[in-house]
Amino acid sequence: MADHLIHPCQCPDCLNDCDPVRCRLHYQMNLVCSRLDEQQRRWFAALESKKVGHGGDTLLAQITGLHVDTIRRGREELDAGLVDRPSDRVRRPGAGRPPGKKTTRR
Repeated sequence: MADHLIHPCQCPDCLNDCDPVRCRLHYQMNLVCSRLDEQQRRWFAALESKKVGHGGDTLLAQITGLHVDTIRRGREELDAGLVDRPSDRVRRPGAGRPPGKKTTRR
């Protein structure tokens, strides 16, 4: 299995080395995020953002490196109860890149 890159936290506390306990927590959050697929990462960041409250999306974007809109979308999906999200696959059917054309060598 390939090693996953761990995003370095870009929040003001970690950049200024203010609170080592908080920096360690942010590192561990990014460690967990590095092992999740794209929808799980979005939901995890959204859940943590809801814990923070006002300004949570921006803070979690700095910590995880996810875009603010991605975290907002995760919050919306969680609020809807993950109703339209498939449980057996990462993306909805038909989502993602279209398959490439197969070519045969002569």
